Amino acid sequence: MAWIPGLTEGLPIGTTALFFNIPLIIVAYKLFGNSYLMRTIVTFVSTAFFVDILTSLIPKFSMVHDLQNDMLLSCIYGSAILGFGVAQILKAHGTSAGTDVLAKLLTKYTKIPVGYTIIIIDSVIVLFGLIAFGDWQIPMYSLFTVFIYGKMVDVFMQGLSFNKAVFIISEKHEEIAQRIMYTMKRGGTYFHGKGMYNGTEKEIIYTVIDSKQVSVLRECVKEIDPNAFITIIEAKEILGTGFKSIEE
Repeated sequence: MAWIPGLTEGLPIGTTALFFNIPLIIVAYKLFGNSYLMRTIVTFVSTAFFVDILTSLIPKFSMVHDLQNDMLLSCIYGSAILGFGVAQILKAHGTSAGTDVLAKLLTKYTKIPVGYTIIIIDSVIVLFGLIAFGDWQIPMYSLFTVFIYGKMVDVFMQGLSFNKAVFIISEKHEEIAQRIMYTMKRGGTYFHGKGMYNGTEKEIIYTVIDSKQVSVLRECVKEIDPNAFITIIEAKEILGTGFKSIEE
């Protein structure tokens, strides 16, 4: 008999997850201490409660019920919402007592972004499910969901970055620096370098610009020194004056 009206027969999935998460909450306590304990307990109990309640309410809402029949859209919506929620929990120095406990531990020692570690760990679990049930369809949808979920965790934790880190090597570095500071309103730093081929002393400009300014920078450098060497790198996260606070 179902525990909550509207559920299929058997133990509710939220309650089942609750029992499976008990070992992980012990791991979270051992690894991260008391500060994580209460947040984790509140999170995983609340998750189990709302999963079971919302599952029982799905048949009463036609729009959600229709979505239930579309596996792909269910995966996209569900993984995006889950990624947002888990990211907020991790930013608040808590865990959901799910596999993000193991992901956080792996991130601590490997420095790999937590979203990627979630993808790795959950993908391994999904593959075990494939072996256990011998069904290709659900594991493939699950892998798709895990990938979106992990990427959403990183996006919501780190934010979307549209900044570029730029290195410029030029004989006319002073003119380029002046253009960057006074035309583009950006600061920068000089690195002193030495050419490997002929040993020539060089000054390297390092600056961070918005992605919208890349074309402007290219034109400025081309106008001043067409022979300049430019390296433009995707800046994952910029902390400090003029950008995101280092204390966040």
